[in-house]
Amino acid sequence: MRALARACDAALAQFANVPQTWLPNPGGQPLAESTTMLRDISTCDVSLTDADHVTHWNNMTLGFLAHGQSAPVHLGKLLEAAPGFAMAHAAKGLFSLLMGKRELVSVAQEALSTAQTALKQGGATERERLWVAALDGWLQGYPRLAIARMEDALRLNPADTLSMKLSHAVRFVLGDNIGMRRSIEAVMPAQGPDHPLHGYALGCLAFALEETGEYAAAEHAGRRGLDYATDDAWGLHAVAHVCDMTHRTRDGIALIEANASAWDHCNNFRFHVWWHKALLHLDEGDTDRVLALYDEKIRAEKTDDFRDLSNASSLLVRLELEGTDVGHRWSELAELSEARMNDGCLVFADLHYMLALSGDKRNDAVARMTARVAQSATQSGDMASVMADPGLLAARGLSAFGEAQYGQAFENLRAAQPKFQTMGGSHAQRDVFERITIEAGLRAGRLNETESLLLARTSLRAGKPDAFAQSRMAQIAEARGLHVGLAAE
Repeated sequence: MRALARACDAALAQFANVPQTWLPNPGGQPLAESTTMLRDISTCDVSLTDADHVTHWNNMTLGFLAHGQSAPVHLGKLLEAAPGFAMAHAAKGLFSLLMGKRELVSVAQEALSTAQTALKQGGATERERLWVAALDGWLQGYPRLAIARMEDALRLNPADTLSMKLSHAVRFVLGDNIGMRRSIEAVMPAQGPDHPLHGYALGCLAFALEETGEYAAAEHAGRRGLDYATDDAWGLHAVAHVCDMTHRTRDGIALIEANASAWDHCNNFRFHVWWHKALLHLDEGDTDRVLALYDEKIRAEKTDDFRDLSNASSLLVRLELEGTDVGHRWSELAELSEARMNDGCLVFADLHYMLALSGDKRNDAVARMTARVAQSATQSGDMASVMADPGLLAARGLSAFGEAQYGQAFENLRAAQPKFQTMGGSHAQRDVFERITIEAGLRAGRLNETESLLLARTSLRAGKPDAFAQSRMAQIAEARGLHVGLAAE
């Protein structure tokens, strides 16, 4: 493995040393004044003047695209070696904001200040200035401004895979599946098979296609991407999404088991892949296997990363909705979630914290969490808008569901449901809220409305009812039969 890493470093260093005039110009933009300006692996000019520094940048890019553990290591090396490279500071700030932790906002603010100081020294490319502007926009409360600046960078050079991936990532946080697909499709011609990062671009395309319901095309792109980038965890997981959404459980399990090299190198994203595997086993009714995956893989590390807590809390909810006793497992999630309940960075994270608090019957904490969401909804910015609608309705619905007030829960969740998409994440991740809404409707006796929700959910899943849909439709039929029987008596 170390030998391979050294070989990659050498290859990237060689790429960085090639003068600009020897490299393709996929964006069709005029070449910069200096014909010796270096380019990175995304085929973009960089103001770095040392090939070793470009190698650090390229390795960071590869790590970020592959969701690898090495990305922050290489970024740290670059920041130490080239403290005047504004784009690296912007990357640190933007990556910090993607983590959704309140304490990392100050890290992002410091990164912005340092980046702006570096820009004043001159020499930065337009792309580098755009990245700093993206960080500034997000810190003002508008991640959509960050997306706009990434799209500006892609107009400069549509072969810029790094800017494409960041636009993709922020759109994911905002639940912008349509924009995600539009963005990647626009630049794919410039990121074809000859591009060194083609496989990762295909992985992003696969996920965007899956989230917009093009399941066959998504699977083709994801599997093809793995041929070019065997460590593309994002593309692999896009295909796992397809298997989940089309009720092909065995195919999904086999895919994950056969492609360990695509995700076992990952940062905590590997826990998310295990989560996908657990969902597939749950759809097969194998709850023992699901609990084993939870204990041995998904919560192997007791982190407070909102993505890890989201995996865990949503899985425990699914298990409980199927009548499985999850034992003591809520306790550690609730403890960590209560410590994070004042973050208020992402609605998606906040609602998963609520799941953990409710699961552990911490009703007072749930009430405080709901009040904090209401307070956040009064502020300005993109996230505050989502906090206001549908976040607050969803929070109130989850609170009521935890207290067995199913009619009130259904009223709130049903009102929020049309905008669940805007809370961010994927269809598979948000499905936990769909399930709770449906369960609340069933328990409240709102059979017609619940049936409509189930039918819409199945339609989204290529018309393939999964085990959850089948069991709940059976419950509705049974409840109606019982009602008719009682009326006849």
